[in-house]
Amino acid sequence: MNIQLLNKNTSDVKADVLVQFLTPDDLAGHVQIRVLNQAGFKAEQDSICFLHEKGILACGIASKDADDVRSACACMIKTLKSTNYESAKIEVICNDTLPAIVEGVVLGGYEFNDYKSEPKKSALKEILLSSDALDFDVLEKTFNDAVIIANATCFTRDIVNTAPQEMHPQSMVALAQKLASENSLECNILQEDDLAKEKMGAMLAVGRASIHGSALIHLSYKPTNPKKVISLIGKGLTYDSGGLSLKPAASMVTMKMDKAGACGVLGMIKAASELKLDVEIHAFIGAVENMIGGNAYKPDDVLVSRSKTTIEVRNTDAEGRLVLADVLDYAQDTVKADYIFDFATLTGACMVALGQYTTGIMGHSHKLKHDISKAASNSGELTGSLPFNRHLAKLLKSEIADISNTSSKPYGGAITAGLFLDKFIKEENKKRWLHFDIAGSAYTETPWDCNGYGATGAGVRLISQYLKSIK
Repeated sequence: MNIQLLNKNTSDVKADVLVQFLTPDDLAGHVQIRVLNQAGFKAEQDSICFLHEKGILACGIASKDADDVRSACACMIKTLKSTNYESAKIEVICNDTLPAIVEGVVLGGYEFNDYKSEPKKSALKEILLSSDALDFDVLEKTFNDAVIIANATCFTRDIVNTAPQEMHPQSMVALAQKLASENSLECNILQEDDLAKEKMGAMLAVGRASIHGSALIHLSYKPTNPKKVISLIGKGLTYDSGGLSLKPAASMVTMKMDKAGACGVLGMIKAASELKLDVEIHAFIGAVENMIGGNAYKPDDVLVSRSKTTIEVRNTDAEGRLVLADVLDYAQDTVKADYIFDFATLTGACMVALGQYTTGIMGHSHKLKHDISKAASNSGELTGSLPFNRHLAKLLKSEIADISNTSSKPYGGAITAGLFLDKFIKEENKKRWLHFDIAGSAYTETPWDCNGYGATGAGVRLISQYLKSIK
């Protein structure tokens, strides 16, 4: 399906269907108010009324805010794809809501059908956005940026949704190399021999029972005279069985999503490079598969991380933080960044704290958390801050090593996981680092907003918005 922006009055654009977004106030003065009333349409948020004989699709919105428009647009595109219409047109009345329309169409219309032998085909071929009343150059820039970010989000979704027999650590390496080639990025891969030389004992332990070798991926986007240097670190557990602390069978379903942090980081650097942002980006990914076998790491093992911090393993299902411990340490030594952000489907406890729609943010800089929260609001993603405190940090104490990989109490699990990572952040970087727990927001089995079943691409829109705002 193609989406275009035209410098035309909507009445001059030829399409099968005219899409109109209506608030209750708009409905009251609509030319088709009698017919819409007869259909029972009240312009409630995400409600739909198709006037086929008029070629009009009325979509209810509670307000003209971007969040409401995006959600309604996602409902609209699903409705259109179920019909035999080939084209639809939408009048753009505000530059601020244009990204929401694009995201509603592209993300709301997203489907992952790679494994269906006979995927359902849609007749819908194009969505035409039009305006001749606004500054078209400004509008076109907004449109093009929105398309790049939406496509990068779909790129991320595709990787997360790919089955684990196909997307393992080495295929993630190949994917990163392909992205580097296509987007003119620098690419450096550390395979297991290299990881051993770097003494990444924590990361290597997690992946050693897998038949697929672990790898650390480093992609770089380096524009001339960048305003800032940003390091993005992604947890890339291509599959997580829980290791010897085996997950229950039902909990293993959807564990292909445990690579969503890494996939999000790939989407972020893809978007940044295509937007041609004047911000230097370094993406570091720990690509690992956590499996069981005779050589699997065990509860009671003591691992030596790259930073020489010793870690008592109390649960092999708390593996992502072990991988990130080494990757974070390597990233800090490799790049002197202004900001360091890590992304991980780290804890189910984050969903308990914030619900399944919201990304948990942790760190020491209130200003940085505020700036990210503002970017999140503008991007349409949801975030919530979880506070560190010294009492929870005490729960990671180990009697035999420097730190335990799990808390001694089952409360505040998202925060204690973040505090574990904080142990591996150098003192000079404490105020530059934020941890993003995307365990709830990265994957859904119940469609919401512009997210269908499966991966959401959490973090891509948020970080793209933040990077665009850097001055």
